[in-house]
Amino acid sequence: MVERLARIKLLCLDVDGVLTDGRIHIDDNGVETKTFDVTDGLGISLLRRAGVTVAIITGRTSEVVKLRAKELGIKHLSQGVRDKGKVLEELADELGISSDAIAFMGDDLVDLPAITRVGLGVTVPAAPEDVKLRSHLVTGKPGGRGAVRELCEAILKAKGEWERVTEPFINTPPLVIE
Repeated sequence: MVERLARIKLLCLDVDGVLTDGRIHIDDNGVETKTFDVTDGLGISLLRRAGVTVAIITGRTSEVVKLRAKELGIKHLSQGVRDKGKVLEELADELGISSDAIAFMGDDLVDLPAITRVGLGVTVPAAPEDVKLRSHLVTGKPGGRGAVRELCEAILKAKGEWERVTEPFINTPPLVIE
């Protein structure tokens, strides 16, 4: 598994059930909101700092996802996707990255065409059994609650980049209040 993780140059993420807990909130005015975990966001930022490209490929279309992607510096955002496997292949060709250097993290049957085309297919604990069986890795943490961070850390540690990208945080002297 460490070898698979160390090869990753591109991490592609689904949104609902991966970056969020899968619930969609729609208010009386039809405005959709989603809740994202800040630890996932930091994991993505650390991964990008190590030179790994991050992309979002999702079946739904949402303005809030566009805003979150921009906030995290994710330049490759595909929304309203029917065939995630096809979009993934097109992105890989565009970036010149082979499938064995790609991780895709999804949570449901619609993600299988992408999960089964990559070197590291990842899912979350709430995924259907069919998805878990076809994935290389099932995270310990649930979607929208640290699953992405868990994967980002595993990739960074396998690449030997964890200490370097976290050094600015870990080696900051504590604030002493007298």
